[in-house]
Amino acid sequence: MRGLLRESRRPHRVREHPYAPWFAVGAVCIGAFMGQLDASIVTLAFPALEREFGASLAAVQWVSLGYLLVLVALLAGAGRLADVAGRKLVYLYGFVVFTAASAACGLAPSLAVLVAGRLVQAAGAAMLQANSVALVVSSVPRARMRTGLGMQAAAQALGLALGPALGGVLVATAGWRWVFWINVPVGCAAVIAGRYLLPRTRQRGRGGRFDWPGLVLLAASTSALLLAASVLSGLDLPSWSVPVLLTAAAGAAIGFWRWEARVPSALIDTVLLRGRVVTAGLAGALGGYLVLFGPLVSIPQVLVAGGTGELVAGLVLTALPGGFAASALMGDHLLPRVWGDRRRCVVGAVAAAAGCALLAADPAAEGWAGACLALTGAGLGLFVPANNTAVMAAVPERVSATAGGMVNMARGIGTALGIAAVTLALHLAGVSHEAGGRAAAAILAAVALLAALTASSRVVGPGGGPYPGRS
Repeated sequence: MRGLLRESRRPHRVREHPYAPWFAVGAVCIGAFMGQLDASIVTLAFPALEREFGASLAAVQWVSLGYLLVLVALLAGAGRLADVAGRKLVYLYGFVVFTAASAACGLAPSLAVLVAGRLVQAAGAAMLQANSVALVVSSVPRARMRTGLGMQAAAQALGLALGPALGGVLVATAGWRWVFWINVPVGCAAVIAGRYLLPRTRQRGRGGRFDWPGLVLLAASTSALLLAASVLSGLDLPSWSVPVLLTAAAGAAIGFWRWEARVPSALIDTVLLRGRVVTAGLAGALGGYLVLFGPLVSIPQVLVAGGTGELVAGLVLTALPGGFAASALMGDHLLPRVWGDRRRCVVGAVAAAAGCALLAADPAAEGWAGACLALTGAGLGLFVPANNTAVMAAVPERVSATAGGMVNMARGIGTALGIAAVTLALHLAGVSHEAGGRAAAAILAAVALLAALTASSRVVGPGGGPYPGRS
């Protein structure tokens, strides 16, 4: 039993191999691939779930929103737990939980049971995502950090790229349940690879009592906010619930911030937030993933409503993560080496904003939409690795999983807000999905421009972070 709570050693041949750091990055990339495959593939099943369960889009979106709420609530806590108990240990158990819950989702007899299964799945995903960035950072030399994080981002993009096409094929042929069962063989392979390729945790943080009040306040704030957005998007709740939910969200957010600032072993390390690089990076992570996931909801709805099949819609949507993957992998080779992370972030965000603005012109035209999504993805492929590198370089290794959890928490909030904002835009457009698609694309363009402005104001160098170095 004690062996199940200890991190296993890598075999000697793996540990001493000159490519050992990249073996570890490859193992992390399996998790990055699976997480984003699941995220993008599920949105293609929304129309099928609406038909299967006779539910509205506002109800079906909770298959994703419920997942994201649990993910956001647990990410920082999972990161802090991993810094103490061991990143490899928590990461591998995350795979076990995620894989088992995926199988259960595929067997769900109702929408409520499916959402419940997704909540458990999200707990496993939090254990994975809170550690993925930290495992890459602790495995590779500091000089190759951006390359390692770029490979991880490319694996995420590959999962996103295959998700729409694979989701379209599965939904159109085998049925929506295979959208979840596809995770099972990938998860089993990832557990085996992680056990033998990932290094044990060398530098650990200090333990402490888990911050349950902070977890409850964070979950209450995000849940109330997204539930209010869902009511505005057509969820069957009384209209008076919107101001009540918004008030509750604001109150819980204020209470959360005040609590975190004074409690030992807080869920959020407020010392990290004193650094301008870290704060700007977290805001950038939120905005980047809002822009990345918004089209994953809007484009299938616009194209399917216009008569395009799920398979073709999935192929069009593949252009977004395809551009992301190509840019994340090739950015270091194509851009001038003297460009720092800030300039890469600004250029990437501006390119993403241009892609979304052009998409607003005609989101229902398959070829045009594909080209605009490719440009958006290419911009985000520059922005995301550079943004992550700036954040992780500003914090010491002993709290890298905590910082990584905060980055992924910001991503999760951005993803949830992207889904909620696009759903609201489609609902307000009424029967005209094309008009809703135009509005959604305009919103995403504005968010990408804000990300560019945030990155351009970022201070890098002395005073940019809360710590003097990565000791």
